[in-house]
Amino acid sequence: MRKLIIPLLFFVACGVAQAQTQTITLWPEGVPNAKANAGPEHHDGERISNVSQPTLTVYPASFDRPAKTAVIICPGGGYRFLSFTREGEQYAQWLSHLGIAAFVLKYRLSDFGHPAPLQDVLRAIRTVRAHAAQYGVAPDRIGVMGSSAGGHLAASAATLYDNPAGRTGNALDAVSARPDFVMLMYPVITMTSPAMHEDSRRALLGNAPAPQLAQLMSVEKQVTDKTPPTLLIHSQDDGLVPVENSILYYQALTRAHVPAEMYLFEHGGHGMAMRPGLGTASNWTRRAEEWLRDRQLIVQ
Repeated sequence: MRKLIIPLLFFVACGVAQAQTQTITLWPEGVPNAKANAGPEHHDGERISNVSQPTLTVYPASFDRPAKTAVIICPGGGYRFLSFTREGEQYAQWLSHLGIAAFVLKYRLSDFGHPAPLQDVLRAIRTVRAHAAQYGVAPDRIGVMGSSAGGHLAASAATLYDNPAGRTGNALDAVSARPDFVMLMYPVITMTSPAMHEDSRRALLGNAPAPQLAQLMSVEKQVTDKTPPTLLIHSQDDGLVPVENSILYYQALTRAHVPAEMYLFEHGGHGMAMRPGLGTASNWTRRAEEWLRDRQLIVQ
């Protein structure tokens, strides 16, 4: 249990980590398709909604000699809110403790719909890559992690990194937006029946999306041999996002000969995040750390 306990204790000491964080504006030149009178952002201490100004919150690696690896974290919330504490800040503190620089993405939601979230995550990757030296990371060691609908967004970055919808005409578009690796926690993957999470699809694509758009955003259909190596974690008893989502994506990765590893736990439900008491599922951080080490993304 040592590797699980250490991150949880680290959260208790998060006052130190918080002092080191900084928040950067994702679109300093102006948010694409900004909405007039968007109203205030809502934050209840865990969930954030009504996002109109996307940001990245930076958690530097806690070691003097970090692994030179970065992870951009996409919290879940069905594209209607962001589970910013449980699926953002806590992951970032865990990764920082491993010597990885973490960046929690606050992205636009159903108020904007597609392609705003895709634009935000691709801009985040381009921003970190363009300023890699400033953050002490290598430009070819930048990954994306996401949970639930945030997992769909991370998988969208992994498969649609070169899609025209993700560009805005800014000079930063010239920087590659392809992540180097991906970590998906109980992700939404498909936007077609029978395994889709209907509420996420409605929030992202609207009530009656064009079939072509639903196909495009069914990211298991967009996997190619250029899709980055991927770790998938899901629970068999997930009553919200069927485990078939991860299975579909793993099968697509395997057909494309993309390195992939998947852990399916019997218990854990949906939104396990870093909660204890979920049986073997609560040890997923150990499996993830082993995967990161095996890929030499943690080297100390």
